[in-house]
Amino acid sequence: MRIVLTLTLLATLTGCGGRESGAAHRPRVAAAFYPLAFAAEQIGGAHVDVWNVTPPGAEPHDAELSARTVERVRASELVVYLGDFQPALDQALEGARGRTLDALEGLTLRERDPHVWLDPLRYATIARRLGGALERPGRARALHRRLQALDRAFRRGLRRCERRAIVTSHAAFGYLAERYRLEQISLGGLAPEGEPTPRELERVVSAIRDQRATTIYVEPLLSPRVAETVAREASARVAVLNPLEGLTEGELERGDDYFSIMRRNLEALRQGLGCR
Repeated sequence: MRIVLTLTLLATLTGCGGRESGAAHRPRVAAAFYPLAFAAEQIGGAHVDVWNVTPPGAEPHDAELSARTVERVRASELVVYLGDFQPALDQALEGARGRTLDALEGLTLRERDPHVWLDPLRYATIARRLGGALERPGRARALHRRLQALDRAFRRGLRRCERRAIVTSHAAFGYLAERYRLEQISLGGLAPEGEPTPRELERVVSAIRDQRATTIYVEPLLSPRVAETVAREASARVAVLNPLEGLTEGELERGDDYFSIMRRNLEALRQGLGCR
């Protein structure tokens, strides 16, 4: 009788353990690069296992995926990505076994510009859709409110400025400029790897002088060489404006995130534009 009771108790405990293990399963969410990974972490919290497909310090536009990474993407329960932003990831999605969410769907876009996360309100729309996909609408609303507060800070901070033109390494800040009535002058196009021709540089230097711009903005993940050359030619200074396509190891170690870097971006813009 004791043996039978012991076996019954063990079976019961094993069954409970199995149910607990199943309940503790966290769906894996593959996020294409930092802004999407940050939103998924903020909304999913401890209920999901988020991993960033683009490693820290890497430039996501032209990132290459290993065979192991491709398999992890395809095995994830949810993949969050930006359509046409990362061709290698788009190819990996062809064999995805879980759900996929294109964060650009439903947004009004500027031609083929994917840098929507630099506009806090467009980013808030992505957060709301992601909250539905993760079944965490309450946490999505909390992130939405923080992004609305950030938008108000940018509106106040950039309301009264001596200049309205921002000179950037590549054309990543079009949505931010549109939202806050700025004019973007870029040294390159939407893709950061292209370098301007000598004639294009002459055009940019002329535009900088016409707009009386005093600052050329460089990015943490790109070489500042061309921007520094233009700055010398135009008698301008160089400052950092982070497009938040990815964080460096140092930024992660300091505890930086989307909000802390966007606040630094605001301060850099205020200094460069002579805002009061």
